[in-house]
Amino acid sequence: MADGTDPARPLALELTNINKAFYGVKANESVDFDLRPGEVHALLGENGAGKSTLCSIIAGLYRPDSGTVKLHGDEVHFRSPKEALAAGVGMVYQHFRLVDNLTVAENMALGHPDVPIRMSQKEIQAAAADLGARFGLPVDPKARIWQLSVGQQQRVEILKLLYRDVDVLILDEPTAVLTPQESEALFETMRRMCADGRSIIFVSHKLQEVKAVSHRVTVLRDGTRVGELVTAEAEPKDIARMMVGRELELSTRRPTEHVGDVVLDVEGLRVEGEHGLEAVRGVSFQVRAGEILGIAGVAGNGQRELALGLAGLRPPLAGSVRIAGRDVTNATARERIQRGLAYVPQNRLGMGLAPGMTTADNLGLKSHRSAPFTERGVLRRAAFLERASALITGYDIRGVRDGLPIRLLSGGNLQKALIAREVTREHGVMLARSPTRGLDVAATDAVRQLLLRERDSGIGVLLISEDLDELLALSDRLLVLYEGEFVGELTAEEATTELLGLLMAGHVDNGAES
Repeated sequence: MADGTDPARPLALELTNINKAFYGVKANESVDFDLRPGEVHALLGENGAGKSTLCSIIAGLYRPDSGTVKLHGDEVHFRSPKEALAAGVGMVYQHFRLVDNLTVAENMALGHPDVPIRMSQKEIQAAAADLGARFGLPVDPKARIWQLSVGQQQRVEILKLLYRDVDVLILDEPTAVLTPQESEALFETMRRMCADGRSIIFVSHKLQEVKAVSHRVTVLRDGTRVGELVTAEAEPKDIARMMVGRELELSTRRPTEHVGDVVLDVEGLRVEGEHGLEAVRGVSFQVRAGEILGIAGVAGNGQRELALGLAGLRPPLAGSVRIAGRDVTNATARERIQRGLAYVPQNRLGMGLAPGMTTADNLGLKSHRSAPFTERGVLRRAAFLERASALITGYDIRGVRDGLPIRLLSGGNLQKALIAREVTREHGVMLARSPTRGLDVAATDAVRQLLLRERDSGIGVLLISEDLDELLALSDRLLVLYEGEFVGELTAEEATTELLGLLMAGHVDNGAES
């Protein structure tokens, strides 16, 4: 995207010498950043580089320990996101902040200072429709949030900010849950907002998207600003090198050496979702030893319920699940673990890891009932520490400190800790749900290498993801899930981003049906 901004115009946003620390650890150190009117400025860096902290300072969630923030030339001191919104600064987070049982229009009006208690539904609905048409964000103002796809919910989050006339928007990993077609539509919306004079901070780990939509790129590393580039003059490899400080090329699939026996056999599985509706509708598939089977789909099409049903965390309505030939349909999660299932859930903290426990304790979970962790019913602290030391070194888990809860680690290190625990237990099947979501390029590569190593060692890997780049890079076969059913099966050689995107959107009239 060519730089159509005017550097001579006053800056929309200017941060100077920003410093912020948590628990004595510096998250931002002497960071400078600026944003021009009508510009998309990409903010990049590894997990833990300080991007989220900087964005949270801009959005009023955190206050800097020192440094200045200027908005349109005037110094500001936001004490809350409410004050930032009132000044024209808003953020769309990865995890949406919407009320599911309210309509689109009601969510737009919620908390708006100029909307009366007895608001006119028709006026809000008309405003939503007008803004949607103006910026390419079509959505039914009368629809309730729970009825919308993830892509449509994201549009509502952006419409909320536009309804408040925000002119500085922060988009945090906005394409993580979108199809390629939805991502391109979002980029067109971003271009329209910039043409309207608004400015956007775009946080992403997808370097091709950064090239497609941004004017400039600022890179953070270890909390400091290491450089700024004009996007049109930079190659993705140059940006990646700035982010990690070395040359990096993401690992990709190699032809599998040997595909063995069936290790996971699913037949006619049906699983209930939210609101009493059936989310998984009679799916059947097999995973063999030494292969990665990828399942693609837009978030909200049954992937979550499928993973929970396979892991034993949600009982099936019908169908069967067999691990290594043994029926585990009605088995508990613990019993499935004992039968050889390793599970990497999408929710790293809370489901995958206990946020308040130490790294050593988390690395010992799932093994703590047996020797050497337990002796005569008593937990052996030394065994936990010994195992943790080996895994922290072997899997390059950084930022660990004795006694500190694991939640203080960056996303990439959390994921490495979770996968290290799972792959070092006895197992024959790995269930991985969006294992690189929100990770930087270096952490993504580390996770990819671990999954490929699993496959090459004879483990059957089921990879459920919304990231098509990840699926295309790792999968030997691909299935596409749409509204709880499989609508296509493709080999790695047949699959393309365009074809997968169409199938994910429910278009099955192209000869790819299963």
